[in-house]
Amino acid sequence: MAPPKLSVNVDHIATVREARKIQQPDPVLAAGLAELAGADGITIHLRGDRRHIQDRDLEILRRTVKTRLNLEMAVTQEMIRIACDIRPDIVTLVPERPEEITTEGGLNVLHNKDSIRNAANLFAEHEIELSIFVDPDLDQIKAAREVGAKVVEINTGRYCEARQSAEIEREYQYINDAIRLAGKLRLAVAAGHGLDYKNVGPIAYIPEVRELNIGHSIISRAVIVGLERAVREMIQAIREAQPYETT
Repeated sequence: MAPPKLSVNVDHIATVREARKIQQPDPVLAAGLAELAGADGITIHLRGDRRHIQDRDLEILRRTVKTRLNLEMAVTQEMIRIACDIRPDIVTLVPERPEEITTEGGLNVLHNKDSIRNAANLFAEHEIELSIFVDPDLDQIKAAREVGAKVVEINTGRYCEARQSAEIEREYQYINDAIRLAGKLRLAVAAGHGLDYKNVGPIAYIPEVRELNIGHSIISRAVIVGLERAVREMIQAIREAQPYETT
């Protein structure tokens, strides 16, 4: 079976740029370099507060990305309108709080069914694939299927943050169970949040995982070795994935 595809999140390139409010480094250029290094897609999160990615970035990336453009966004009227105008290849709905440093958990689909279902209908009309970023919770997976998602991205954050072996094993099992259910419901599966070169393997090894969305660890590595090498090293880590070994 082919390994999961890699979509590189270039938000943190924009974070560095916005620290000085200048033109460099450019996430558009970074996206091109990531593709040249073998990335299968580019992911960006256009936030309501525009803290990193800007509308200009999205507009240019839509014209220049040669692989697959994934737009992460909150379920707001502003973002739904922008997505329908720009038409990325796929939209991933995520929760968003102004005070958070980064996305802190999966979207609560159970509490937002009507707004998500309405967005799903609009995206279908504009031929935009819909993914929802959810915690590895079986009820959330079922709800995502009910509201019209074609893809679920499983939040791997707690697995990546775990330090004790028992905790890591527990969080991995939650992810595995959620992915198995998504497969049974005929949902395509992506995974992401906190994945790095050391912990990506067991997630990449799960057969149902179609794509991995990874940003921070790649961009952090790129500061030291360059972006193209950092992307290639992550692709290699995915290809060399081994199953999770229980203690």
